[in-house]
Formats: sequence, structure tokens, C-alpha cells
Amino acid sequence: MNINLHIDRLVLDGISLDSHQRPVLQQALQRELTRLLANGNLHPDFVGGIAIRRLAVPGIQLAENIQPTQLGQQIAGALYGGMGRE
Repeated sequence: MNINLHIDRLVLDGISLDSHQRPVLQQALQRELTRLLANGNLHPDFVGGIAIRRLAVPGIQLAENIQPTQLGQQIAGALYGGMGRE
């Protein structure tokens, strides 16, 4: 199965990242989301191919001094959860 996912914009309210932390977060998010999507456990509405304008996802709890890698993994989990997996 091929999955093409395009995230145009990711809004992180209340989180401040240095310019060198952004690519670390992006890479961690991409790696974790790829791993989760490889499970093939998506809701049937997503399997047939859809385009959505906005995806509401569950909130995440941030630990103090969270590292960009951990944050990327948490965001990926929230995105995956927002895709209505069964």
C-alpha cells in the first residue's frame, strides 16, 4: 500500500523551538508517523484516498523541557490518532 501524506502547515501554539531544533522535530515526526502508518490500521475512510482541509487531533501533554525528538513522536501519535483508526 502506498500512502502519500502532505502536511502544509503544523501549528504548535505555545512551543518555542530554536532554528536548529525544527529539523530535528520534523525528522522525528516523519519517522514516527511513517512507522505508525506502516501498521495499516487506518479507518476505512482514509484507506480509499481523501483530501481533508483540516485534521483535528487529540491534545498532547508536554513535559517540561521536552526534547524535539520526543515532541515529534508525540505529535505523530496525535496525528495518527486523529485519522480515526479503529
